Amino acid sequence: MSRLDRYFKITERGSNYSREIRGGFATFFAMSYIVVLNPLILSGADSNGDSLGSARVAAVTALVAGIMTILMGAWAKHPFAMAAGLGVNAFIAVTVAANPGLTWPDVMGLVIISGVTMLVLVLTGFRTAVFNAVPTSLKSAIVVGIGMFIALIGLVNAGFVRRVPDAAGTTVPVGLGFDGSLTGWPILVFIVGLLLTIALVVRQTKGAILIGIVVSAILANILEAVFDIGPSFDAATGTANPQGWSLVAPSMPTWALPDLSLVGEANVFGAFSTLGATSALLLAFVILLSIFFDAMGTMVGLANEAGTVDKDGNIPDVDKVLLVDAMGAVVGGGASGSSSQIYVESGAGIGEGARTGLASIVTGVLFLAAMFLTPLIHLVPFEAVAPALVVVGFMMISHVSKIDWNDWGVAIPAFLTFVLMPFTYSIANGIGAGFVAFVFIRSIQGRAREVHPLMWVVAGAFVLFFGIGVIEQAIGI
Repeated sequence: MSRLDRYFKITERGSNYSREIRGGFATFFAMSYIVVLNPLILSGADSNGDSLGSARVAAVTALVAGIMTILMGAWAKHPFAMAAGLGVNAFIAVTVAANPGLTWPDVMGLVIISGVTMLVLVLTGFRTAVFNAVPTSLKSAIVVGIGMFIALIGLVNAGFVRRVPDAAGTTVPVGLGFDGSLTGWPILVFIVGLLLTIALVVRQTKGAILIGIVVSAILANILEAVFDIGPSFDAATGTANPQGWSLVAPSMPTWALPDLSLVGEANVFGAFSTLGATSALLLAFVILLSIFFDAMGTMVGLANEAGTVDKDGNIPDVDKVLLVDAMGAVVGGGASGSSSQIYVESGAGIGEGARTGLASIVTGVLFLAAMFLTPLIHLVPFEAVAPALVVVGFMMISHVSKIDWNDWGVAIPAFLTFVLMPFTYSIANGIGAGFVAFVFIRSIQGRAREVHPLMWVVAGAFVLFFGIGVIEQAIGI
């Protein structure tokens, strides 16, 4: 074995260089949409008349994703890619930034505080202890939930499943395609890609997922060149095109220097002087809980799918993984791109065979290249990547057989865990509901002594998390 092989344990984990490289590319294509989507979420929300700017957010999003993903691969040695967390950035843009008087530097300062707090929790061993305190069946439920979640992300990103507009007579929240029909060339790309990926996986073809992505992307670019389909929403004109591409229309990248002027703009304690200590700490607490458990759940799901856990369910170098994830919040907040965390779309690379940090280094380098080749990700639209996410979701859902369905004390919490992840579009929500239900049911079963003390602490924290709306109303935020 070469020195590189020994360092990353490539052969030991049953992988090889080609799998790691393919996995790195698959993960990048699966999650690169964040370079376009994060600016839409953050730059589209003004904080007291101040805007971050789309181009600047795109640049720091790619920069932080590249740096943190490379660090995760080179130091923690796991095939987990990192980028700005969708749940956190939406909460920041919609809830935190809406507070009167807060500027964007103040908002990002709260993200840094949450990240520093999480660093302390990791260094003191608290975060690892919480991970070890979770029952095995609940860990399996987290894997299943992430599988369902990632499959739903794929279906929604492809436009196969869409939100039904709120209107009189509406009886369902989501439906098939547009007005109950599958129309448009982008849907065809998704269906062709899904059938091709399934066929390749069933036949155990090497590179099945990446081949599916590449073929789908080529088909998408051909269709766009011939029919000039365009995106589903034209920001310039404000017009909607239900039969267009989900976020970006396929196009060739162009060279451009990134604008990194947002780096270092955060004001760590600005929110305290504006809102007061109580309100600022409460907002930081909610951000902390979200990034704390989103990352833990994602890590558990991906490690199980990669087969890198030992017989006791422990993840090698878990402290390093959690430490890099915590650093992602600090670095992401410091660059004004929101907290950076482990992405469930890393499952696309794992499904391709990635098992080590070498794949993450490949993904990270591609993110750094995306800062200059703008927009590099336009080569591969959502519809070309979505089939891979659906297939990976199937692979992860198979862990449902590891849940002890005869013990209702863990079966019901497990059910709530994996159902609420996709239904609320949040990993943290599913984990929280499962933890609270586990403590509650064990208590009414007269088996409270079997609950690890840390599970009581975490369940109590989630009760506060779910009741944050009432608390904010009570204290006048």
